[in-house]
Amino acid sequence: MCGIAGLFDLNGRREFSKDLVARMNDVQFHRGPDEGGFHFEPGVALAHRRLSIIDLATGQQPLFNEDHSVSVVFNGEIYNFQELVPELQALGHQFRTHSDTEVIVHAWEAWGEDCVKRFRGMFAFALWDRNQGVLFLARDRLGVKPLYYAMLEDGSFAFGSELKVLMAHPALSREVDPLAVEEYFALGYVAEPRTIYKGACKLDPGHTLCLRRGQPVPESKAYWDVQFTLNNPVSFDDALEELDARLKESIRLRMISEVPLGAFLSGGVDSSAVVATMAGLSSGRVNTCSIAFDDPAFNESEFARMVAERYQTDHHVETVKSDDFDLIDSLSELYDEPYADSSAIPTYRVCQLARKHVTVALSGDGGDENFGGYRRYRLHMMEQRMRDAMPIGIRRPVFGMLGQLYPKADWAPRVFRAKTTFQALARDSVQAYFHSVSILRDDMRAQVFSPAFKAKLGGYNALEVFRRHAANAQTDDALAQIQYLDIKTYLVGDINTKVDRASMAHSLEVREPLMDHPLIEWLATLPNDMKIRGQEGKFLFKKAMEPHLPNDVLYRPKMGFSVPLARWFRGPLRERVQQALTSPIMADSGVFDMPMLARIVADHQSGRRDYSSPIWTLLMFESFLRRSQGEMRREAA
Repeated sequence: MCGIAGLFDLNGRREFSKDLVARMNDVQFHRGPDEGGFHFEPGVALAHRRLSIIDLATGQQPLFNEDHSVSVVFNGEIYNFQELVPELQALGHQFRTHSDTEVIVHAWEAWGEDCVKRFRGMFAFALWDRNQGVLFLARDRLGVKPLYYAMLEDGSFAFGSELKVLMAHPALSREVDPLAVEEYFALGYVAEPRTIYKGACKLDPGHTLCLRRGQPVPESKAYWDVQFTLNNPVSFDDALEELDARLKESIRLRMISEVPLGAFLSGGVDSSAVVATMAGLSSGRVNTCSIAFDDPAFNESEFARMVAERYQTDHHVETVKSDDFDLIDSLSELYDEPYADSSAIPTYRVCQLARKHVTVALSGDGGDENFGGYRRYRLHMMEQRMRDAMPIGIRRPVFGMLGQLYPKADWAPRVFRAKTTFQALARDSVQAYFHSVSILRDDMRAQVFSPAFKAKLGGYNALEVFRRHAANAQTDDALAQIQYLDIKTYLVGDINTKVDRASMAHSLEVREPLMDHPLIEWLATLPNDMKIRGQEGKFLFKKAMEPHLPNDVLYRPKMGFSVPLARWFRGPLRERVQQALTSPIMADSGVFDMPMLARIVADHQSGRRDYSSPIWTLLMFESFLRRSQGEMRREAA
């Protein structure tokens, strides 16, 4: 795994400052501590930080084609590179290394912009073709690897693996985007292609950007999408057999490494399935890493131990105290922009543990989205059956009124929260799903935001993120539509962002076999009853793993990877929450109705309401504001 950075002059051939490019590259040293590399020529600067995984001896970057007219900086892994090499050699290309990186430059020469369609893996890269005067950027289909870019005030184009790379350039405007703030408080992250700053963007997953000297920056282009057809005629038994083969192939490809390799093992279905499959493919003991919690309500380590013992893995466990909140300020620096998934804390810890033993770790991320594992999927489908039975012209006024009148019951399981159900029934399917996953829902954001800030939004609602993707989903099926939305939003903006930053903070490469795009494409053809049957999610996946995993692992209630926020905010973090949410920096931001923030704190700490998720979201935003102000003061000095 690595970090990339660079500058491109769209209008001329200026000589970029080597010191500036070095500073941009150095801020991501954690992504690649093994080596650093640069390439400079008039109008172009490429930089790279390397974490050596494959071809340790000759895989340095930037890497070039035979005549040095094409160069690339690359973050990620091309898992099928060994299949592509002989095909490219047959076309006359000569390879000087055994690195997957070299496949990119030759694939560009052979297939141009379509080269990305041939790559199977996780990647973000920037390629410079001197003869064509083209800078080509690409990001993998699922957004496993990040790629940020900006058109700067000095007329140059900048890119990097993290937002902090762009922030190291003095020409980047730090003006906060109000629409990004709206998305953050709804979703807990700023959705692609936005960033928290108006002047910077993320390249969308499955997209490329082709810049040509002398031409304005174009729109990015999609090269991949997933289509939920649900029309595969395969029998259940044949689907079980095919799933087993596809899992083995995906995991086998991701076990190619010249450095120590292992896996995360949480004790859940997804990571346990990956470990069980790895054990069947490996000639030696698999390294596994687990985090235990001293609070039994959050501790899955017993189930991880069951899997580790069954497959005799070399198992490593560390216990995290339930009051492990020392990382709160570090998270702001790690993620660069506001990010509100509190499971970033245990994710950081398990990456920290894994790096003590391995350089590459396989994860189970993506299983819930692709196999139909989230409980919210079953609830949404139940609600959708009720929506389908009644026209929206009747539902909206009737259930809208009931949703307003019915008391809120945060303490109750969701199935008994009639207010939430009534609100969902008053909406269309996309609105309802957005409502169900929002951290601060529409009515709460309306109360939390100041009138001046709402005016800046100009009527924009983060629901538009879901609307935009739903328009491309090519399906009206209730389950397929929300799986598609999660693949485009939550999986990218939350899960993959969390894992990338937490792992790269420890120079650890994490690979994601359940996000193999051929596997995802195949799963999208399967009928829904192979994913959810009755009240059982991941039905096909669990049946496929029954010969390999204990029933206690497969069929126990999902626990999740979480921390005790509600107790923290009423106990050891009580004073910090009060000070942060009512601080001058929050008031000066102009975003908030400060009396409402004080009311949220008081209601939570008194026990009247559970506002733990909104408070965490506000706390992370305050930390971002504080860090941003500190950086601007240091730059001014």
